[in-house]
Amino acid sequence: MLVVACGALVAELRAAFTHSGLDGVRLEVLPAPLHNHPERITAAVATLLDAEWSADRGPVVLGYGDCGTGGHLDAEIDRRNAAGWDVARLPGDHCYEFFTGTDAFRALHDEELGTLFLTDFLARNFEQLIWRGFRLDRHPELVPMMFGNYRRVVHLAQTDDPTRLDQLERYARDAADKLGLTYERRTTGLRPLVESLVSVSTEQRA
Repeated sequence: MLVVACGALVAELRAAFTHSGLDGVRLEVLPAPLHNHPERITAAVATLLDAEWSADRGPVVLGYGDCGTGGHLDAEIDRRNAAGWDVARLPGDHCYEFFTGTDAFRALHDEELGTLFLTDFLARNFEQLIWRGFRLDRHPELVPMMFGNYRRVVHLAQTDDPTRLDQLERYARDAADKLGLTYERRTTGLRPLVESLVSVSTEQRA
């Protein structure tokens, strides 16, 4: 089985493979900065599949939600499956759902629509991917324009290591301070991700 995933999920997916007992899995990773350019994700996935895999080699799991592709990623999946591939993606609109589970994510979203979610990866890489990625370091006047409708940062913490958690919380709090938002942490662990991965791969291998 091939897993094609966003670079923001590499550490968590590798841990999930171990926890789930999945074997014979090949992981291919696309650059995390595609997070800032969702219109490029579908083409990047298609290019990688054409270069690294074929319809007769086995199932493919995409470690992506819709991720802002506007349904284009699902359309690419449908197109390949109609051509004899076996491609599925993890359920959810965003990777945040992979870590919380759909019901919990919807509850968090409904609780406060103006929520900016940060995974451990995004908390650790906020400076590079968001602050500098959107050139807010050069143009801080853009912060109210881009984040003015947000009210809080919710750090979805996957790690339960106290030292790492303290460091990641500092990163996430700093991100919230820079954006002028309140901060909350919700510990998710990896269980929802493991369950989704096992469910999708089991259906494909059935």
